[in-house]
Formats: sequence, structure tokens, C-alpha cells
Amino acid sequence: METYNILRDLAIIFICAKGAGLLARKCRAPMVVGEIIAGLIIGPCLLGWVTPNDFVAQMAEIGVILIMFSAGLETNLQELKKSGFAAFLIACVGVLVPLVGGSLLYMCIYGFSAFGTDEFFKAVFIGCIMTATSVGITVEVLKEMGKLKTRVGQTILSAAIIDDVIGIIVLTFVLGFKDPDSNTLLVTGKILLFLVLSLVLGIVIYKLFKFYDDRHAHTRRIPIIAITLCFIMAFVAEKYFGIADITGAYIAGIILCNVRDAEYIDRRISINGYMFFAPVFFVSIGLKTDFSNVDSSMIVFSIGFVIVAMLSKVIGCGLVSKCFKYSWLDCLKIGAGMMTRGEVALIITNKGLGLGIIDSSYFTAVILLIIVSSIVTPVVLKLLFGRSHNDPEKTIKTAVKS
Repeated sequence: METYNILRDLAIIFICAKGAGLLARKCRAPMVVGEIIAGLIIGPCLLGWVTPNDFVAQMAEIGVILIMFSAGLETNLQELKKSGFAAFLIACVGVLVPLVGGSLLYMCIYGFSAFGTDEFFKAVFIGCIMTATSVGITVEVLKEMGKLKTRVGQTILSAAIIDDVIGIIVLTFVLGFKDPDSNTLLVTGKILLFLVLSLVLGIVIYKLFKFYDDRHAHTRRIPIIAITLCFIMAFVAEKYFGIADITGAYIAGIILCNVRDAEYIDRRISINGYMFFAPVFFVSIGLKTDFSNVDSSMIVFSIGFVIVAMLSKVIGCGLVSKCFKYSWLDCLKIGAGMMTRGEVALIITNKGLGLGIIDSSYFTAVILLIIVSSIVTPVVLKLLFGRSHNDPEKTIKTAVKS
């Protein structure tokens, strides 16, 4: 590909991604929705200004690695410890129910297959896409209503963080078992070995990095060393353990999330990630989305996918919450707060496309889920919190006025 064509494609991608992202924000939708739609418009589906190519694909891969690294940096380990068993169990069931629900949905529409076949792993992978929660929109809504620091708000936040960690681990196992010729014990052993090594080496790396960071705080070398660790972890995970590179990048972020300059590193990474590589990734989703293979069965699947993905979170997270003495209304709030899907769902789908597990037509269902959940969740949360008659804050205000 000629260099000037690359420059033209990048110029089109950046200006369209930014414009569509700002328009989406004006409509109170996530910017990612606008960036995906920009890819649909400028790609082969409509205008054909930009076509998918190796350069865009490689840029997008770097983008997704940086996104997951940033997600790891933003993980609050102290908050995870405080959340305790309740948030952990809510997150576990909040992953399990969508995983099973998505798998059954695929099998009910396209037929049941024997364990270990390609179709079986395709069904399980569809369930994997449903597992991860994108809590960004929920957090903004809770902040707006002043409910983020309530018991329900903190439970949603903590469960969503744990949810993402478990979702990445589940994805790692599914991708490891995808190869029908793979040895089950070997795959499991390699995954567990990687996690153990990450824990042991992570402690050592954290202490070394903390020692260096304390003496050279807020210097440009700090984010450079951090991003080097991110790429090394991503490479080692994929190359030597057969684990998705995004898992290695995510763990690298978790290793550094408690150093003094974690926020500083995240800001610096965002300059390159969210301003340059990440828009290419989200636009590339739109570029790769193919509506030519969308038939009646895919339309039925997409509608079912959205319904199952949203209800499975409400049912799974909501019912488990009841075990910890939440009211039924609070259980609904927690379930509704976990409904939104975003970047991680796209990342998982993109990984499946790259490995040949699914084809590009399934992006239709995922994009529809992100758009619908992004619109429905804020509305449902505001309705549910509006029905809170026993809200302590309201009670106090009422008492003061009287």
C-alpha cells in the first residue's frame, strides 16, 4: 500500500471518528458508538472511502492493547478488597448467566453441537461476548443522581470491575480450548502457569517499579517503561502461553495500578491510545462489519442477542444480590446497572473474528447491543432510583424540612 494512501485513510478515520464521537456525546450516547458508526459510513458498507487493510488492522491491534492496559491501570485493588464476597459473587454469577444464556441462544437458533466441535466453541464464544460489563455510562448516571457512593452504587462499581477480570479469564480459557487438537490439560496448565507467573513476577515488578517511581516521579521515562512492560506482557502471553495479548496487557496494567504515578501513566498512555490508536480500533470495527451476510436468521439472532444479554445480567446479578439482604428494588437497580456493554464486548468480538471463530456479520448483533444498552440503562436506572421511597438521603431531607 502506498504511503500517501495510508495518510489519506488516517486523515479520514480521525476526522470522521472525532466528528461522529462528538455527535454521539451530544445525543447522550457513548463516543464509541459514534466512532463505530463512522466506520460503517466511510467503509465498504456505504461510502467506501476506506477499506480494511493490514496497516489499519495492526494499528487497531495496538489500540486494543492500550485500551486494556489502561483498563488495568484504572482498576482499584483496594476497592476490590473492600467490596468483599458480595460483589465477587454478584460478578461471578453476572458472568456465568450471560455465558450460559448466550451459548444456549446460539444453539437454539443454529442447532446443538457436540462438545469440542467448532460450532460448540462458537456458541460458547457468543456467550463470552455477553459477559463483560461496561460500567462507564452507569457511573455517570449514578454520579448525576448523587447515588454513586451509596451501598448500591458501590456494589455496582465493584462488581463491574471484578466482572471484567473474570470475563477476561473466561475468554482466555475459551480461546485456549478453541483448537480441537489442543490438549485440555496442557491448555489449562499453560493458562494457570501464566497466571501464577504473573502474580509472582508482578509482585517483583511492582516493587522495582515503585522503587524507581518514588525517585523519578512524573518523569517521561516512567510511562515509557510502563508501556514497554505492557507490550512485553502482551507478547509473552500470546507467543509463549497461547493466551490473548489483551490479557497480558490487562495484567500489566493491574501490576502498576497501585504505583504512585498510575494516574500519570494512564494520562500519558491516553494521549497515544485514545487520541490515536483507539479511534482506529473502533472505526475498524465499523469497517469490518459486513451487512451482506445479514439474513433473516441473523436479524432474529441479533434481537435475541440483545434481549438475552440484557436480561441475563438483570436476572443473574439481581437474584444473587437478594442473598445479601438487598431489597427487591435494590436488586433490580444492581442488575440494571450491570446491563451496559461497550469496549470489552467489541474487543472480545474482534479477537474472535481474528481467530476465525466467528465472521464479521456478528458485529451487527454486538453493535446493536451496545447502542440499545447504552440508551436503555440510564433510563431504567433513573426510573428505578426515582421509585426509592426508603432512600436515607430523602428521609433526612424530609426530616430537616419538617
